[in-house]
Amino acid sequence: MRAKKQQRQRVPRREEPLHNRVLHAVRRQQMLHAGDRVGVAVSGGGDSVALLLLLEALRDELGLVLSVVHFNHQMRGRASDADEKFAAKLAAQRGLAFHVDRAPVAAEAKRARANLEETARRLRYAFFERLAAEGRVDRIAVAHTADDQAETVLAHVLRGTGLAGLGGIHPAAGRVVRPLLGIRRTELRLYLKNRKQPWREDITNRDITRLRARVRRKLLPLLEKQFQPAAVEHLAQLAELAREDEAFLEAAALERVAALSLESGGAWRIAAAALLPPNAPPALAKRIIRKLLERAKTRPGQFNARHALTVLELAQSGRSGSVLQLPGGVDVERSLGQLVFRPRFESEAAGEAAVRSFAYGLEDWQRGASVCVAELGCVFRFRVIDWPPAKGETIEGAAVLDRNLLAEPLVLRSWRSGDHYRPQGRRQSHKLKRLFLEKRVSRGMRATWPVLTSGGAIAWVRGFPVAAEFAPTERTQAGLVIAEEGQ
Repeated sequence: MRAKKQQRQRVPRREEPLHNRVLHAVRRQQMLHAGDRVGVAVSGGGDSVALLLLLEALRDELGLVLSVVHFNHQMRGRASDADEKFAAKLAAQRGLAFHVDRAPVAAEAKRARANLEETARRLRYAFFERLAAEGRVDRIAVAHTADDQAETVLAHVLRGTGLAGLGGIHPAAGRVVRPLLGIRRTELRLYLKNRKQPWREDITNRDITRLRARVRRKLLPLLEKQFQPAAVEHLAQLAELAREDEAFLEAAALERVAALSLESGGAWRIAAAALLPPNAPPALAKRIIRKLLERAKTRPGQFNARHALTVLELAQSGRSGSVLQLPGGVDVERSLGQLVFRPRFESEAAGEAAVRSFAYGLEDWQRGASVCVAELGCVFRFRVIDWPPAKGETIEGAAVLDRNLLAEPLVLRSWRSGDHYRPQGRRQSHKLKRLFLEKRVSRGMRATWPVLTSGGAIAWVRGFPVAAEFAPTERTQAGLVIAEEGQ
């Protein structure tokens, strides 16, 4: 009898309607705003279908424009295609636009020798970013639940984690929002059943060879049944508290980096004493070190607690002239009373980049133009189209500018120090150097990173949204499509 009683307690009864709780979460976290074009990521599973129905119920109250977004991972053959058809039908039944993309995730993971789940996530979120960059959506809503949060926190604990890992899944990250993080999966299934709304089950979720599936199907039920019926709620609360503390420490670390470090010639210097108690407690000192390591990194590489501790030891007792070689192509040198964080072989890389810089003027671009950039081994094609575009006139990954806002001369060139612009969706102009850091564009790639200028002002940067002042609007009559192709 006791086991059954605990089983019933797993999902506490709520008097408040489900859609009201979602509304409260959206407003408390400021996830969505009136006028937002929200793409709802619908896999076909119960959680995502419930998310679509709940946001549809709140659409008028929140002032949202909804569409359905689906990414076909092509990992389950006909079942994956059936998921796509289900999502498309769901969108059509509700008169919503349907955005879809497909990729052979398993083949891509094998080619890159990468983790399958991480590859799937990377490709899926890259699709979301493209939709936002192309102006089709402002936000993407995904259906992570309180159960997903608890599973994530437990998985991170089992693998080994710090405060950031305990924070689990964030309610909002960039353009992605998660309105269901406070809702149990069981509640969503009941919500769908009461509305007689079908959904699809992904049988790969039952594959207990994966850690996440074992946590979901074995560990969490055991914790709820034999230890704590409210385990999911408590883990979700732990994640929220960890995120709050993590945000505070990150802000403090950034403030200290800005106040105490100095950049010179691509290297960052900081007084060794600034990293030692009582000037900085260990938790803050390690964060400052990680920030400086990330800024000096020139290639992929992961920093861990051991690396930060080694740098602290260098600050405390290292001899002048001692050098640590760390992942990501970073050297940390003790120079008298300072620590210097610098890219390895920086001078050689800078010299090579200078040789490879380029600038190409676009002649007669309104009739279409192609520019072969030998320095990058690729071709950029420019084509004027009517706006809004007809089906097939733009290609995936292409950028579009308002033709009538462009001014002569148009120049395709490599990035230059001091370049800045205001990407569409941002309120102010930013230096490209800062944007490169945000997107983790390595120092070795920046010098040959292509940008397009219009009358001397930056209109487009590869991999980033077009400049706000050149972006298409409802008044646009013609667009300039920019597409990149390999040679």
